[in-house]
Amino acid sequence: MAEFLRIYEENPNPKQIEKAVAILKRGGLIIYPTDTVYGLGCDITNVKALEKIARIKGVKLEKANFSFVCHDLSNISDYVKQIDTSVFKILKRALPGPYTFILPGSKNLPNPFKKRKTVGIRVPDNAIALDIVKLLGNPIISTSIHDEDAVLEYTTDPELILEKWDNLVDLVIDGGYGDNEASTVIDLSDGEPIIVREGKGGSLDIF
Repeated sequence: MAEFLRIYEENPNPKQIEKAVAILKRGGLIIYPTDTVYGLGCDITNVKALEKIARIKGVKLEKANFSFVCHDLSNISDYVKQIDTSVFKILKRALPGPYTFILPGSKNLPNPFKKRKTVGIRVPDNAIALDIVKLLGNPIISTSIHDEDAVLEYTTDPELILEKWDNLVDLVIDGGYGDNEASTVIDLSDGEPIIVREGKGGSLDIF
């Protein structure tokens, strides 16, 4: 059964952040709030945890479109090839924020993703998510929590999330009601921004 932990975004309790990080470090899966929808995440360096998430989502790990949730732009440089000034300026303007940027992957990608040419990067504007990643010391792999409901694509109530995911994850963080709109996905892998999916935050305000 999953642990249920209430954390306040305005001032996340360091002890609770430590608890979430300890679960990640031992290969656990967590559901946590972002600046858009709730995410399912694990430590990017733990292959067994990555495989668990891929199984839950019904995808092959090597081909899964998971995002790397990073703490800041210096974190990003570990996993993407050197980017030019114009791309860096876009990232600096937009992050932290409700955007996923597709960028060319570097040689430092974790083993399961070594063959990938690109990687999706997120720096969410949410203190809980950022504190977790900062304390962990490396990104977490993340994927959105979808809902089977035909009207609501994403579950926003943490208690309902717990009900559904209780036996699949180790921790559900209640950071208040989530959003029901996913991030805007922008492909910057060729330098020119291409909108892949328009979501929260709009599409062109940042260019």
